[in-house]
Amino acid sequence: ARGLTSWYLLQQNILLSPPPPRPTFTCGGNITGDTGVIGSQGYPGVYPPNTKCVWRITVPEGKVVVLSFRFIDLESDNLCRYDYVDVYSGHANGQRLGRFCGTFKPGALVSTGNKMLLQMVSDANTAGSGFLAVFSAAHPHERGDQYCGGRLDKPSGTFKTPNWPEKDYPAGVTCSWHIVAPKNQIIEVKFEKFDVERDNYCRYDHVSIFNGAEINDAKRIGKYCGDSPPAPVFSEGNQLLIQFLSDLSLTADGFIGHYKFRPKKFPTTTIPPTTTTQPVTTRPIPLKYSVALCQQKCKRRGTLESNYCSSNFVITGTVITAVMRGGSMYATVSIINVYKEGTLAIQQAGKTMSTKIIILCKKCPFVRRGLNYIFMGQVDEEGRGKIAPQHFVMAFKTKNQKVLSVLKNKRC
Repeated sequence: ARGLTSWYLLQQNILLSPPPPRPTFTCGGNITGDTGVIGSQGYPGVYPPNTKCVWRITVPEGKVVVLSFRFIDLESDNLCRYDYVDVYSGHANGQRLGRFCGTFKPGALVSTGNKMLLQMVSDANTAGSGFLAVFSAAHPHERGDQYCGGRLDKPSGTFKTPNWPEKDYPAGVTCSWHIVAPKNQIIEVKFEKFDVERDNYCRYDHVSIFNGAEINDAKRIGKYCGDSPPAPVFSEGNQLLIQFLSDLSLTADGFIGHYKFRPKKFPTTTIPPTTTTQPVTTRPIPLKYSVALCQQKCKRRGTLESNYCSSNFVITGTVITAVMRGGSMYATVSIINVYKEGTLAIQQAGKTMSTKIIILCKKCPFVRRGLNYIFMGQVDEEGRGKIAPQHFVMAFKTKNQKVLSVLKNKRC
């Protein structure tokens, strides 16, 4: 009987003992040790607005930091301009390993030394529960096929995804190759084979190439995915950074690429040296409102086919807001389909995608809120679509989809 009583009391203690306290996450801090957990301020509650929090991680000397995001939910923007988490190798002047927002969980991020820095910035409007990440100390290069990247400074060389060519690249990797040429040279990069999980916006697995030595969206040359090798890339200066990122789901064959240094001024066959004497065949369409522009006769010219290649972007979408400002109309368009993205900035919340379009002359073309349209136009330096009277806009009907799908595969 005494045994039963002891068992009963033990059960009562288990039932009555309070659950372990949930860790409270503050804005930043210095964290040392072999492993640890970092969360945004107030996680899992909504993170506060207008904050900048910095966490400095230090693991024992001789080891590197491996960081994995378990959860991330920040305001979504395809350039992560509003709320974001930056991850750096080192504590001061380190290489940026990535900038993240939305709900995209990157693969493991690895520092080059025993220090790593996280910085989370939020603006006045917040949306989401923030992030939760875990870190651990590892021996450099101990991660086997998961470890990749590094500094490349020989006159030519090769870089490839882990496991190439035996099998698919692993899920959850981040590789950064930093290519450094002598001061008076530039770098040419060519992909020989390329197969990375396909997505219209390369949101999941992707390769990004940046001018310079750090991940900086303003210096991004391109972001690539799918199974077509990108065109050769040339750096502006003597440094390039190539980042490959795979998320925690689907994988593919991967890629192998080659680079070589070239003299800064080398003749190319594509651009004749006497560009100044060449006749200008197409007049650039102005991307600014003017009275003269809006006095033109408002008449749609050409067809979907004839306007496709000259347009920077081609989308179908529903006008959800339309505000008159000056002589122009500022519209937000909920996207139905993207046929040509160009440099258009596309926002995403869950599965809903939208973009901002400015119709320079508010009555030409005239669009109404709640209706569906095909938009073809140009893009300004801020990533907003600009539609002038010369551009092609028409009401979207389901029957147009077939033509647009054919055009999508057209090489311009």
